[in-house]
Amino acid sequence: MRHNPVHIKKQVLEDTKANYESLNQIEVKPLPAQSSPNRIRLAVSLFYFGQGIAFASWASRIPDIKHSLNLSDGELGSILLALPLGQLVTMPISGGLVTKYGSKAILTITAPLYVLALSNLGLATASWHLAAFLFLFGVIGNMCNIAVNTQGSEAEKLFGRPIMTSFHGAWSIAGFTGALVGLLMVNLHIVPYHHFWIIVALIFINVFLNYKHLVPGKGTGTERKGKLFIKPEGILLQLGIIGFCSMATEGAMFDWSGVYFKEIVKAPSSLVILGYASFMVMMATGRFVGDKIIAKLGRKKTIQISGLIISTGMFISVFLPYVVTATIGFMLVGVGVSSIVPTVYSVAGKNGKISAGMAIAIVSSVSYLGFLMGPPLIGYISALSSLRYSYAVIGCFGLFVSFLVSKMKAIE
Repeated sequence: MRHNPVHIKKQVLEDTKANYESLNQIEVKPLPAQSSPNRIRLAVSLFYFGQGIAFASWASRIPDIKHSLNLSDGELGSILLALPLGQLVTMPISGGLVTKYGSKAILTITAPLYVLALSNLGLATASWHLAAFLFLFGVIGNMCNIAVNTQGSEAEKLFGRPIMTSFHGAWSIAGFTGALVGLLMVNLHIVPYHHFWIIVALIFINVFLNYKHLVPGKGTGTERKGKLFIKPEGILLQLGIIGFCSMATEGAMFDWSGVYFKEIVKAPSSLVILGYASFMVMMATGRFVGDKIIAKLGRKKTIQISGLIISTGMFISVFLPYVVTATIGFMLVGVGVSSIVPTVYSVAGKNGKISAGMAIAIVSSVSYLGFLMGPPLIGYISALSSLRYSYAVIGCFGLFVSFLVSKMKAIE
């Protein structure tokens, strides 16, 4: 059967016209605007800052809450154990939630909830109240911590160079700021509950202004169920233990430095905050120069030296418990812990076996457990002996970090 060429040409023109008209009827939606890398970095930094100032606000009022509830060192240590308990309960699901729904969504939800949980701590009128509120604080804090560190890892990819230590530097500055605000609130005789609600207002404003600029996207979904902890368990567990020791030291400084300066150093009331503030200043400083140090010395050598500095600072404060020497010791501890955790997270994110987000979730959970379990450990040892012996034990953690990292081939 032969076709008329003129008829075929006419039919093609009609089909083309029909297709063109149908295309015009399709609504073309513009792609969502992507924030600039610098704006994303600022937003992520401010979320780190928000989480840091929330925790620092709690830490700055621990001596007041301890006094108002008439708690002994041992009792306070037991109550502080509610924080890591909340961490443990949430650990199995936090990484999965971040991977499934994305760190942006989880962080946007948990950041406001975290600071609301902070406000509850100011309502405690009995020891069991404080324990219950700390449990909730730990549950939400775990999810918030994993989400913000995953955001830090994703933001780092946009720059193609290490910037993780600067994010943790923002957290450290927040800790120092929280200490100063806490000192101001104490001097103005503002009760913890009202103090905490001021922080609530600041964090809500921060979330509203910056959540749109977080790194979008979800997890890769490449993790294999049931095999998540098989092959990477060794290296991730070792990284987690290093982070655990470092963050246990941080936790000891956060929760007990004020008590240490008050009861062991016998510092005047106006100088009780000095040890905590000096620690935070040096930790923040170390984190803002940490990337350059790592580039020059390498990750392994940096962590080894950092562990030795932690031990040196702790032992100075233990054997020479005077205002000047203890302050110098706390400054050294701040320098020592500054680069360890960011470096550990950076190595975990490059493990190559599971997604960066899930690897960071695993290592972050183990590390942050040290941050929460360190303070109760201090309380128990103090109840059995003395607060000075407690700090001596923490000082041994630095030596263990140096030893462990020297045996690891994955860190160079």
